[in-house]
Amino acid sequence: MFTNSQRQEERTGKYGTPRVEYLQEKTCLRISLINTYILVQQLVTQFQNASSEETKEKIVANLANFAYDPYNFTFLRQVKKLPNECFEYCNHRIFLVSCLNISCDANQLNVIELFLDCLTEPNEKLVEFGIGGICNACADPASAALVTQNDGIPLIVQCLSSHVRSTVNYALGALYYLCNASNKEEILKPQVIDAIKNYAAASEVSTSFSNLAQAFLDKHVTQD
Repeated sequence: MFTNSQRQEERTGKYGTPRVEYLQEKTCLRISLINTYILVQQLVTQFQNASSEETKEKIVANLANFAYDPYNFTFLRQVKKLPNECFEYCNHRIFLVSCLNISCDANQLNVIELFLDCLTEPNEKLVEFGIGGICNACADPASAALVTQNDGIPLIVQCLSSHVRSTVNYALGALYYLCNASNKEEILKPQVIDAIKNYAAASEVSTSFSNLAQAFLDKHVTQD
């Protein structure tokens, strides 16, 4: 139970990480997690309170870029609460939350829900950035499951008919990640397959359309 510096050095060994350094690294990691959580929550709150379309576009674009990094996947789904790892060193969660001035509003969206809401907007930029964020996030199976649970598939399919090329690209990418045994009947409808086949055949118009569409067909349709 009791120890001293010499005993800690003996336990650490020649190639081990010194205890003080180890604790500092762990503390820095936890602080980083909290800071990331706060940043994401602030962006979501700003989006919900924004009246300017330009402000909303900038926020969603930032969140879509944030969703590109696998390190951030957990934060896309947990805006309403801090990840448990943040509290390993604190026995008083309420005290920590109050000190950081964090308010956990039950009505606040998580980032995945925010992206899906953007797909219902008439603003094409919000749709583009929203589907871009979904495409990035769907590389994470847990985020992909959340998209499906929140009835996101019809909204993504709707993006296939957009005249904005990047919106179509992102929709193809999202469907590539989303399609699985549990939802393929909802995705692999004749009209959806026909649209994707048309994109696959349009290599002269857009190589990116063609490659993504063909990858989808190879993985989810040709095998059937």
